[in-house]
Amino acid sequence: MKPIIFTTLTLLMTLPLFSQTDKASQLVSQMTTEEKVNLVVGMGMNIPGMSAGNGTGVGQITDKVPGAAGSTYAIPRLQLPNTIVADGPAGLRISPTRPNDSKTYYATAWPVATLLASTWDTRLVQQVGLAMGNEVKEYGVDVLLAPGMNIHRNPLGGRNFEYYSEDPLISGKMAAAMVNGIQRNGVGTSIKHYAVNNQERNRNTVDAVVSERALREIYLKGFEITVKESNPWTVMSSYNKLNGVYTSEDYDLLTTLLRKEWGFKGMVMTDWFGGKDAVAQMKAGNDLLMPGTKEQNKAILKALQDGSLDKKIVDENATRIVNYILGTPAYKKYVFSNTPDLKAHALLARAAAADGMVLLKNEAAALPIASNNSGIAAFGITSYDFVSGGTGSGDVNEEYTVSLVDGLKNAGYKLDAELTGSYQEYVKTEKAKQPKKNFFEEFMNPTPRIPEMEISDAMLEAKAATADAALITIGRNAGEGSDRKEENDFNLKAAEVSLIDRVTKAFHAKNKKVIVIINSGGVIETASWRDKADAILLAWQPGLEAGNAVADILSGKVNPSGKLATTFPVNYADDITAKNFPGTEFPEKVTIGNFGMKQIPAEVVYEEGIYVGYRYYNSFGIKPAYEFGYGLSYTQFSYSPFTISSSTMKDKITVSMTVKNTGKTAGKEVVQLYVSAPEGSVNKPAAELKAFAKTNLLKPGQSQKLSFTLAPAELASFITQRSAWVADAGKYVLMAGSSSLNIKQTTSFTLPKEVVTESCNKILSPKKEINEVKPKTTKGF
Repeated sequence: MKPIIFTTLTLLMTLPLFSQTDKASQLVSQMTTEEKVNLVVGMGMNIPGMSAGNGTGVGQITDKVPGAAGSTYAIPRLQLPNTIVADGPAGLRISPTRPNDSKTYYATAWPVATLLASTWDTRLVQQVGLAMGNEVKEYGVDVLLAPGMNIHRNPLGGRNFEYYSEDPLISGKMAAAMVNGIQRNGVGTSIKHYAVNNQERNRNTVDAVVSERALREIYLKGFEITVKESNPWTVMSSYNKLNGVYTSEDYDLLTTLLRKEWGFKGMVMTDWFGGKDAVAQMKAGNDLLMPGTKEQNKAILKALQDGSLDKKIVDENATRIVNYILGTPAYKKYVFSNTPDLKAHALLARAAAADGMVLLKNEAAALPIASNNSGIAAFGITSYDFVSGGTGSGDVNEEYTVSLVDGLKNAGYKLDAELTGSYQEYVKTEKAKQPKKNFFEEFMNPTPRIPEMEISDAMLEAKAATADAALITIGRNAGEGSDRKEENDFNLKAAEVSLIDRVTKAFHAKNKKVIVIINSGGVIETASWRDKADAILLAWQPGLEAGNAVADILSGKVNPSGKLATTFPVNYADDITAKNFPGTEFPEKVTIGNFGMKQIPAEVVYEEGIYVGYRYYNSFGIKPAYEFGYGLSYTQFSYSPFTISSSTMKDKITVSMTVKNTGKTAGKEVVQLYVSAPEGSVNKPAAELKAFAKTNLLKPGQSQKLSFTLAPAELASFITQRSAWVADAGKYVLMAGSSSLNIKQTTSFTLPKEVVTESCNKILSPKKEINEVKPKTTKGF
């Protein structure tokens, strides 16, 4: 897919900090040692129930934006202000109310990353970023701690909702679009969590043991794309160890690779309380320690005094921080309004949400549903208590969340009044029983969702007799601090299985349709019950306009065009990572960390190597419930045969094809370009996504031509023994599909000789041998 093209003015807007290096160095030269150390050790977050920081001092403003995650240290005599950083990936996270202030400071809860990735539309994601960045700027924040872009290695990852995909190309392109959008406002981003932070359990102690090839091809590639295509102001290092070294203390990861190989010029900050050794972090090139502690301050001062830490290193760290500060709204004395256009942003959030919802099933045109029906029976507590987004630092304090039933009412649907009233009263009563918790209490002990309401046989029979159709919503939530479970989370709960079974039997007995809506930030099991439903809509976690966006799809106002950016397996055990997620624990080595939390050392060996997600399923012949790239529409599309610029690649190959709407409804199609490479010195997946594009809204009979250009670098695999990216000579098969398994057209070309596209430093190698899996054959699907 062609990269987004920006004007010179736009590029200047996205790069406000890199032209200030000389001035930054000059300012650092005027600082005392204590000021430099205070600068590299950040200041605390203002979240209820938690406090941290290196202490306040003269000129420090700690309450500029209540609820922000932290700030940098101010040096007033050098005109360097505090700058503010705040969460997070699904929207700005700050306190919505303030003491002795009648105003409110709500932010937009945008669709979560799994949904945005399912749009496969980088233009739309950039629009979302532009609006999100406006809220960041107008609420007085300088850097948004987003986007999150770790890989969906395992379906149970607690923060998968914050991340885009199991595929690094999707992750990198989506994150780059988001960064470009946000930073056009003159505020910064922090792409995270760098790197291999693919689980929450033992996230502060786990050692991820990964081969260099898997790192470079899967877990680092998305970060590389984003760094090179969007120039994020900052990168956030992760909590975990990587091949025995904490990422925030890893010189090869933060300096050799990020800065020297990729050309990153910005600032690196830790995740909050990340790493163990402040001096090692300085040496690695981790410039800013967040949210900062007095112990870190003392350790760095001592190391400078005894000579174990070179002054030049701290000068470099401080210079990069000052370089960042000089580009911020705070330094430029921007007068923020505290009044972003939340109404306009809500409209965009609604459109984005609908664009990323995935229609998984639609038998006998069960959808769309006409709004002039005699009534809809909405079952499931989540129909009345819709989940806008995940928990933890990825949560947003929005003013409202439109429930499914409210969205249906707004769209003109009639709802069964008795059933709706019973559910609403039940939800209200059950939620009132839940204890009120601050952020830290909720983080340590998440409040479970309320149980399903029992429905009597008599009520069910009555509703099947009077309503035109039934809707069942299955809800899930997860977030920071813990991973999901297989039972009663990935798999449905017994009450949910019973609800689907009973409702479908009752309504099908009356020849009426049942539609299931999945309101989840991550993957759930569907194979055991999907045959019972007439239609299944994956709504993900759609943000504050949730119910309105779902109603747009159900009514046909919006034709679904979302495609899965992560695989839905038939069973959890089908996923190759299920056997070693979340790794092996060593409880005999337990320690006590911040806030009295137990720290259990652990290790997880990435035995699957590069075979993550569809690369595994398609290469090993494991059929999923719904494959990567899958998604239905209310219309149909045809793909013309490829037009290819040459049958032999020299510097590049361009392929084109025309997509035509052959149905009766206007719609959009996502064209996915997969490449099957020849066998070479290393084993390769059956095929890999190399480009993608989403059409405009095509009316019935309308066509659009799409073109893709590939160079040898897009074809290359990383050869560990040679420390190089190599495109093997031979025949390459190009496949255009509406999913990774539904291939519409194929063509091929030849690369006449091997091409070494890049030679690299030999770094990040695991200290133990990994017995990585290998498919018997990678020819075809």
